[in-house]
Amino acid sequence: MAAINIQKLSKDFSGFKALTELSLDVREGEFLTLLGPSGCGKTTLLKIISGFIEPTKGHILLNGKDVTKVPPEARDTALCFQSYALFPHLSVRENLEFGLRQKKVPALDRKDRIADVAEKLGLGPQMDKLPNQLSGGQQQRVSLGRALVMRPSVILFDEPLSNLDAKLRDQVRLEIRRIQKDYKLTAIYVTHDQAEALAMSDRIVVLKSGQIEQVDTPERLYAAPRTGFVADFIGNANVFTGRVLPQKTPTIWRIETPIGILETGNNAGTEGAEITLCWRAENAEINDDGALGGTVTSKAFQGHFTDLMVETKGVPYRIQTSRTDVNEGDTIGFNVPGQSVILLENAQ
Repeated sequence: MAAINIQKLSKDFSGFKALTELSLDVREGEFLTLLGPSGCGKTTLLKIISGFIEPTKGHILLNGKDVTKVPPEARDTALCFQSYALFPHLSVRENLEFGLRQKKVPALDRKDRIADVAEKLGLGPQMDKLPNQLSGGQQQRVSLGRALVMRPSVILFDEPLSNLDAKLRDQVRLEIRRIQKDYKLTAIYVTHDQAEALAMSDRIVVLKSGQIEQVDTPERLYAAPRTGFVADFIGNANVFTGRVLPQKTPTIWRIETPIGILETGNNAGTEGAEITLCWRAENAEINDDGALGGTVTSKAFQGHFTDLMVETKGVPYRIQTSRTDVNEGDTIGFNVPGQSVILLENAQ
């Protein structure tokens, strides 16, 4: 069953099309991430789902009910803000209780809900503190707790980790995922960070210019991007246009690209066809007898791998390797295994 049905949704802002004819089903209990660059429409979509923005056209159904015209407070959703949005003059306990009081939830029920959330989020020692006495991670937990006490069927996250340092982001994103599973919530999460999306999501929606570019599991998006935009946005992909050459064998296609000839077992089409393809930076295999070659223009050690920028005939691309003995200015040979060559719909 779909918890949310988004039907041909469009949103215009003074002539600017933020969303265009967007349709999407969000499954009950899933963690769905809206991913894309700034200006792609992901936050606009989240605000329409939450009720803070009304669409120009289209409909939003929540658990089968049309809520397109329903105000935020009357929807069975809760929103966690990027800025935490805590009341600075209220304690943690009072912040958690605020929405429950507004909804006139009975005192005993309020107490039970707050105790449950405080235990799950580890907020016990902070309950009487003010927000300015908390760390960024603790404030984010309070913001999440304030949403959870409302017992929504859908919880919405608007880049909630962007104000945290890298190590704390890793910790809090694991906590968010654990809590979402514990409460069996449907979650929609907005981010521009591909690492967050890949680590947390059941499915990812990649948005571009107000439209859906691809929807799939993290594993499928990474292994089988449909377009050049998705391939380049998810992970480090080298995207090229090429021309199909005569086949090497009935099951091996040869493709001429700006950096040399690639071979693949994927059906590349008829001889002479112009196609778009990509390969992941980590899939190149450096060796002296490689069929391809180039000059290393930069090197960046990243701990578990070394990131190389390489150039062939003026065309730059990236290779990631476990080797540390390659330096700037070196000429290297390498191969790209046929199974690592991904055929794309276009290079956009």
